[in-house]
Amino acid sequence: MFALFFYHRNFMFVILTLLLCSIICQILLGVTYHRLIRETENMSVTKNKSIQQLKLKFTGCTQLRETIPNVPVFVDKYLNQISIGKIPVSFFKHLSGQLTLLAVLVAGIGACIGIIQDESFFMVAPFYLISFLGLYLYFAASSLIDLPGKINILRTNLVDYLENHLASRLDQTRLDMRMAGMEAVSPKSEDSKPDLEKTPLIKEAAVNEKAQKADTEDAHVSLQNAERKKNPPAFTPSEAEELELLLREFLV
Repeated sequence: MFALFFYHRNFMFVILTLLLCSIICQILLGVTYHRLIRETENMSVTKNKSIQQLKLKFTGCTQLRETIPNVPVFVDKYLNQISIGKIPVSFFKHLSGQLTLLAVLVAGIGACIGIIQDESFFMVAPFYLISFLGLYLYFAASSLIDLPGKINILRTNLVDYLENHLASRLDQTRLDMRMAGMEAVSPKSEDSKPDLEKTPLIKEAAVNEKAQKADTEDAHVSLQNAERKKNPPAFTPSEAEELELLLREFLV
């Protein structure tokens, strides 16, 4: 029976290689998400660079907007940007399925060539068997790794940490900074109180100075009036007018 599988060894080698690469892609994705889940269980001390970048980005957006209204969308954008090296995980997902389909295609081509060459059913049967076996292994590995379940767990952990832990911590930090700012302003206001207390005294001194100036002016005017009373003019106003008229007539 095994001799039949090795009768078309070239086809079998290609088919098995494609199936193995497909399963390896599934396992690689499962390991990647499993590590991320372990890191998100204690995100405060995580050393994963992508998660640290997520925390920094969330902190920056929160400081700019004060709140992020839709944290799940923010987390989904991060999940879509996860990569292995520089290759996104979505590439490996599609690659795994395409490799499996390619293995089935190669098996079908081998079976068609065998039929064209008038080979017996037992000579062509290994191609069908390897196709069914490859599909079974692919779906079995997918169900055991359970990528959708791991992605949901990772999303839940990230949303829980950002909404219930990091956001509240940022709010508390912002509140502490405001309280510290108020405490820093309060001593300045206390220092300004003596100046405010000095202002009434300054105003009172200015009023007294003006009053003194007014008194001195009144005294000077009164002295001038007294001198005028002591030295009355030589002519009365009527006599001065008559004298002015006589001088005009004399000059004319």
